[in-house]
Amino acid sequence: MKKRFYSIALAVSVALAVGACGSTTPPTVEQASTKTEMLQNQASAQLIKLLDDIWQYELSTSPGMAKSRGQKPKRALSDISIAALNSEAMQYQTFLTALEEVDTAQLTDSENITLLMQKYRIQNYVDMHKFKEYRVPITSEYGFHSGLGRQASNTSIKNAEQLKDYMMLLSEMPDHFSQQIAYMQEGMQVGQVQPKVVLRGYEESVLAFIAQTPDESPFYQAFEKMPEELKTAQNMQAAEAAIAKVSESYQQFYDFLTNDYIPMAKQDISVKTWPAGEAFYQNRIKYYTTTDMTAEEIHQLGLSEVARIRAEMQTIVDELEFDGNINQFIEFLRTDPRFYAQTPEDLLITASYIAKKMDAQLPKLFKKLPRTPYGVAPVPESIAPKYTTGRYVSPSSDDQPGYYWVNTYALDKRPLYALPALTLHEAVPGHHLQISLAAEMTELPEVRRSTYISAFGEGWGLYSEYLGLEVGIYTDPYDNFGRLSYEMWRACRLVVDTGMHMFGWSRDKALNYMLENTALSEHNVRTEIDRYISWPAQALSYKIGEIKIKQLRAEAEERLGDKFDVREFHDAVLAHGSVPLFVLEQNIQRFIEQKSTPVKGN
Repeated sequence: MKKRFYSIALAVSVALAVGACGSTTPPTVEQASTKTEMLQNQASAQLIKLLDDIWQYELSTSPGMAKSRGQKPKRALSDISIAALNSEAMQYQTFLTALEEVDTAQLTDSENITLLMQKYRIQNYVDMHKFKEYRVPITSEYGFHSGLGRQASNTSIKNAEQLKDYMMLLSEMPDHFSQQIAYMQEGMQVGQVQPKVVLRGYEESVLAFIAQTPDESPFYQAFEKMPEELKTAQNMQAAEAAIAKVSESYQQFYDFLTNDYIPMAKQDISVKTWPAGEAFYQNRIKYYTTTDMTAEEIHQLGLSEVARIRAEMQTIVDELEFDGNINQFIEFLRTDPRFYAQTPEDLLITASYIAKKMDAQLPKLFKKLPRTPYGVAPVPESIAPKYTTGRYVSPSSDDQPGYYWVNTYALDKRPLYALPALTLHEAVPGHHLQISLAAEMTELPEVRRSTYISAFGEGWGLYSEYLGLEVGIYTDPYDNFGRLSYEMWRACRLVVDTGMHMFGWSRDKALNYMLENTALSEHNVRTEIDRYISWPAQALSYKIGEIKIKQLRAEAEERLGDKFDVREFHDAVLAHGSVPLFVLEQNIQRFIEQKSTPVKGN
C-alpha cells in the first residue's frame, strides 16, 4: 500500500517537473484531463495511506481488535496508563491534522464519506481525552468490570494457544482494575463522578464476579469446558491462582465503591457540575446527533413531538372506548396481568415469534439482506437488574451470530404490548439488519463497516419500529399503543435529557414527565432516567436520527412519485454503512437525482 502511494506521488512529481521545464504552449484537453486524473490519484493515495496508518496504529493499541483480525498481540488488554492515553491523544491529533489536509475536491463521493467517517471518529478520541472522560469508566448500567466479565464468558479454550491467551487476560486484570480505580479517584478530586442516585445498588453488579473459591467464579467456566488434555495439574493450579487474584481485584473494586466512591458521589445530577461540563454536554450533543443543534432547540423539538404523539395515543384510547383519560389508560396497561409474561421462557418465546414474523416481511422492504444470523437470549443475570429492556449485541467474530438480548428480570415490568416495537428495533429490520449489512460490505474500508454512529443506528432502529406498522406487525390497538409509547419514550428523552443536564430539572421531575407520557413501567422509567443521567446526550440520537430518515423518505416519495420504491430507498439509506446525518442526506439526494434522471437509449 505504501509502495503504491509513493509510486503515484513520484509520477505526479515527474509530470509537474516536465511541465515546468517545457514550453509555454497551453496544455491540450488530453493533457489537462491527465493532470486532473493524476491529482485525483494523488488525493486517493494520500487518503489510502492515512487509512492504513490509522488502521495499523489502532491494531497496535487495541489487542482485542488485533486478535479479532487474526493477529497475535503481546497484550490481552489495552494499555490505559496515563502515558499511553496521552500518547494516543497526540497521535490522533496528528492523524486529524493529516486528514484535514486531504484535497476533498479530488476524491470520489465514496472516498469523501470515508474521510468524513475517520474525521468523526478521531475527533471524538481527541475530545474525550480533552474532557478526561476516562475518569468515569462506569455508567448506571455498564462498567469496565462487567465488560471484562462478558469477555470471559465469550472465551472458548480449544488449544494450548487459546489457554495461554486467556491466562494472559487474567494476569493483566489486577493492574487494569488498579488503574481504573486510580482514574475514578482522580475524578473524585475534581467532581467528575457519577451522581449518587444512579449508583444505588450498583455494587451488586460487582458481587456477581466475587467468588469464595476459584471454581465458583464465572472466569472458571472456560477452564471447565476446555479439552481434557489441557486440564493438567499444572494448568489447573495456575488457573486457580490467576482467578484468585481476579476475585481479589473485584473485591478491591467493590470495597472502593462501597467505602469511597458511592458515599462521596455528588448529589447534583447535571453534567454541568463537571469541569467544563456545559462544553462537554454540547460536545456530546454534536457527537451523538451529528448536528449543530443546541440543547434548547432539542428541548423544544422534544416538547413538540410529545404533543403530536400524545394526540395519536388519544385516538387509540378513543377507539377502544376506554372509560377514562389517557393517563388512566396507561395505568391500566401497567397493572393488568394480561399484558405480562408469566415466565422468562414465555417472554423469550414471544420475542422470538415476533422476530420470525418480521423476518418474513423483510423482502417487502429491502432488496438486499444480510447473511449473518441472530439469536434471542436473556440479558445476563449479573447485569439484568439495572439493565435496559433489550439490546442488540453484535457478533464477537465472524463465526458467531448476533444476539437480541431481552431482559427477563422483573417480568411484571416488561409489558408484552411493547415487545413488537422493541424486537423490530433491536433485531430486524433494526440493529441486527443494519449492523450486519455494514459488516458484510467487504468492498468498503474497515472504518465504514465497523463504525457505529448513534444518530444513524438508533435513528434507524426507531424508524424500524414504524416500519412494523406498514407490514402488519402490530395486530391490535394495544400493540400499536405500545409502539407509540416507545416513540413517545424517545421523544421524552429529548426533553428530560436536556432538562436534567442543562435546564435544572430534578430526577423526580424527569421521572414524572416520563410516567405521565409513556406506558413504560415505573421500573423501566427509573432505569432509563438513570441511564440518561450517567450517559449524557446519547439518548438524544434516536429521535433526531429517526426524524431525519422520515424527512428524507417523504422528500424521495414526493420527488420520485411513481418511481419511488421503498426497497430501493431503504437500500440507499443503508448502502454506505453508518454515517453522520448530513452525509446520509447527501447520499439520499444523489439517490433521488439518479432515479429522476431519464435513462438514455442506445
